[in-house]
Amino acid sequence: MSTAVAPEAEPTPRSRVIPWPLAALIGVLAVGAALGAGNLVAGIISPSSSPYLAIGDTVIRFSPQPVTEFAKATFGTADKPILLGGMAVVILLVAAVAGVASRRDRRPGVAVVTVLGIAGFAAVAFAPSFAPLDLVAPLAALLAGVVSFRWLHRLALDAAHERAAGPGGVSRRNVLIGSSAAVGLGALASGGGGLLLGRGGEESRATVTRMLAGSAITRAPAIPAGVDFASAVPGTTRFLTSNADFYRIDVALRIPQLRAADWRLRLHGMVDREITLTFDDLMRRPLVERTVTMTCVSNPVGGDLISTANFVGVDLRDLLLEAGVQQGADQVFCTSTDGFTAGTPTDVVLEQGRGAMLAVGMNGEALPPEHGFPVRMVVPGLYGYVSGTKWIADMEVTTFGRDRQSYWLQRGWAERAPIKTEARIDLPKGFSSVPAGPVDVAGIAWSQPRGIGKVEVRMDGGPWRPAELATEVGGDTWRMWKTRFDLAAGSHTVQVRATDADGNTQTEQRADPVPDGASGWPATIFTVA
Repeated sequence: MSTAVAPEAEPTPRSRVIPWPLAALIGVLAVGAALGAGNLVAGIISPSSSPYLAIGDTVIRFSPQPVTEFAKATFGTADKPILLGGMAVVILLVAAVAGVASRRDRRPGVAVVTVLGIAGFAAVAFAPSFAPLDLVAPLAALLAGVVSFRWLHRLALDAAHERAAGPGGVSRRNVLIGSSAAVGLGALASGGGGLLLGRGGEESRATVTRMLAGSAITRAPAIPAGVDFASAVPGTTRFLTSNADFYRIDVALRIPQLRAADWRLRLHGMVDREITLTFDDLMRRPLVERTVTMTCVSNPVGGDLISTANFVGVDLRDLLLEAGVQQGADQVFCTSTDGFTAGTPTDVVLEQGRGAMLAVGMNGEALPPEHGFPVRMVVPGLYGYVSGTKWIADMEVTTFGRDRQSYWLQRGWAERAPIKTEARIDLPKGFSSVPAGPVDVAGIAWSQPRGIGKVEVRMDGGPWRPAELATEVGGDTWRMWKTRFDLAAGSHTVQVRATDADGNTQTEQRADPVPDGASGWPATIFTVA
């Protein structure tokens, strides 16, 4: 008698459903693979073509002015890491939701990954510094994301089917676990590899530092004794700012990692003769050292977005005279390798004795990458957003027309940006408590290129008294000041105002940084205990 064998029971439709934690993980891993692949390929071909960074740059370019100012005021120089971190959180949340939406069918997740890939593709394609080869990185990211999602999703469905069918056979669950780990590690390795590949240029910097050490340089006058009060009054500002402490404000999400050997500058536009310079061409020109205080227009009253360094470079006025600036040209329109643009008044650059320069060195070494290596522009007396183009690659002599509006002019900032006469209180710190008796009050004042002639301080609304000034270095640099008050216990408010070398005293009228720099008398409240 034959025995009938019952057919194997078919799994219920529920067996073809991926558990939601695993589905969310698949979405995150696939998008992580896309980001890693994009960074890796960008690191090999062009670091600026990373779709992740391109999306961040797009956010920065199209952010409304109030949002931009809020970010700078709230987060300071941490605004870029916070933006990138926030983007990562949003993207991974979207990826997780896409994975959960694909528990039964991969199509929702594939669609979301594709849309994210197209967004990165568009961000790269419409970047200011776009080149056709830049499209390779976002294409690699799109393919990696879609392929990873489809693969992991299929393995997860097979594992769910196996679990419902019962024991036996090769464990697809183990295959899924191994595959997921491989995708995750691959994404991390690709992203890290892209970052490492994009970190070229350190060897080039070392070479430039050695070149500067062996070059004939017209040195700036020696910095005299008594230029600051750091030794006499601890806590006050040093005259020269170290490269590590020099303030940094720019729109670059990723610091360009460039080699001096690859650098080119095209000087063109309204000139009699176009000039193209390599880095070696620049270094063969006369080098000069200048001590310059640089100030950011975003610096609030009493803020710290101001620093001083010794810069070495080539005189920009001589270069423009060699090119032959044509009549009517009133703007030097500069473009960075990352697409940032700035417009500098031509008459300021050409002013005799102004000291505008293309800088290659800073405080005895090559420019640090975050401060513009291999070449940046420095124009004393103008706020940095019109005078301090980092990673400069193009210089067009033109006019202040609507067709050539620079990055910050498009966002409502002023066309010309002379630095205002300002002062800052460094001691006592705001809301600090100091012992009763003699209280040191100290700070800095600046008015480039005019220089500081006088600083006055008053306590609790009383009469103004002159402060002691440190030794002057020149009109292009800040000047330190200090004084001392005998104060009783209680709360006190100190104010300061500076007068430039031409006799003009800084205004009491308060103004926000937009559009041409903050103004007002700084004040500090502190307690004598």
